[in-house]
Amino acid sequence: MTIIAPSILSADFAKLGEDVRSAEQAGGDWIHIDIMDGHFVPNITFGPIVVESIRSYTKLPFDVHLMIEKPELYIPAFVKAGADRITVHAEACVHLHRVIHLIKELGVPAGVAINPGTPVSAVEPVLEDVDLVLLMTVNPGFGGQSFIPQSAARLRQLRGMLQERGLHNMHVQVDGGINAETASIVREAGANVLVAGNYVYGSPDRAAAVASLR
Repeated sequence: MTIIAPSILSADFAKLGEDVRSAEQAGGDWIHIDIMDGHFVPNITFGPIVVESIRSYTKLPFDVHLMIEKPELYIPAFVKAGADRITVHAEACVHLHRVIHLIKELGVPAGVAINPGTPVSAVEPVLEDVDLVLLMTVNPGFGGQSFIPQSAARLRQLRGMLQERGLHNMHVQVDGGINAETASIVREAGANVLVAGNYVYGSPDRAAAVASLR
């Protein structure tokens, strides 16, 4: 089953709570929350206080994507704020295995993400430790970018690695440039969790946009 995770990076920050609620009303399954620090990626979004402030607007799981340096310093605060799962970047963690197990010790599922220029093999050492692998399909930092076509081959490579290990139920997530056309490409290549920001929040009919991604 395809899981749709509208990204509030493309929401109206002046009415963030309302836009979170609208994603649920449109049929979204998770709320994807991109946390950026201006160092790991060239943009700044928000921190645990904002996550806590929007928690009451929906019962959907908060899928928190930490695009930050030294994420281990902030993970407990995001869990306390209401994160239901946390994904960290392999590129940002000196001790990736330790960080993943910190997340799990705090009682939430852990994910690992990699950028388009990072080999898929970078996640291989921790595949048995995570609940989700996120392949970025754009270079992270900004919404509204175009899907990188080589991402489909990377997805197939990842799915092959998972099948070899018997990890058939692993969530494979994609983030960046996802719309009705690219959703079909990534689903065929093995993704089952689709993050979409501009395509959902920029649509006059958000429910139709979410439905088209399925």
